[in-house]
Amino acid sequence: MDKMIIYKEWIKTRGFLLGALVVLTVLTAYTILNLSKIVELQGADVLWSTLIMKDTVLIESLRYLPVAVGCLLAVFQFFPEITRKRLKLTLHLPYPQGKMIFMMYAYGIIAFLAICSLQAAILTLFLRKWLVAELAGRVMRTAMVWYLAGLAAYLFTASALLEPTWKRGVFILAVTLGVMYLLFLSPVPEAYNGFLPWLVIYVLGIQLLIYCGVSRFKEGLQD
Repeated sequence: MDKMIIYKEWIKTRGFLLGALVVLTVLTAYTILNLSKIVELQGADVLWSTLIMKDTVLIESLRYLPVAVGCLLAVFQFFPEITRKRLKLTLHLPYPQGKMIFMMYAYGIIAFLAICSLQAAILTLFLRKWLVAELAGRVMRTAMVWYLAGLAAYLFTASALLEPTWKRGVFILAVTLGVMYLLFLSPVPEAYNGFLPWLVIYVLGIQLLIYCGVSRFKEGLQD
């Protein structure tokens, strides 16, 4: 049954995942190409001075991509469940309902992390060609918050879509905007380093909203 659930989620999201992978690869390659041209024309010292003196991480153009991927992945995965009434049928299958929901959004989390991990690996590989490990690490630690924001966006969007009452759905979306604002409030590199463990715990805790929405859906609380 687990394999059937995973296969169902793959069928719904495979087109988007392949498209997202292509878009992220192209935009990441474009960013790397621009950096390589700077190194070729002016030398790697320019990157070093930019990082140290100007409070930049060189890859700001990729800042909001994880959030976009997270939101759209949730829409492609869960919107059909609501509009085509698949969720009602899914919850009546002879399978533990809590585990069913867990498998669905765990698939989304793993898919999101797989795409972002590939992008992070490519960025790290090229940054290490031009920068010392400490500076390359500074860039990627800053980008870690962007990936956490994308994961939070996925979970918040999923919970909003699975919420049967529109008032709570609107509230969840409002909270989502507030959280995204806070996560992107400071452009300073590594500004969130001291909060990263708490951010991870907070993002993982968002999954409780999904269970709450599904529970209200099972009780027939719709409007």
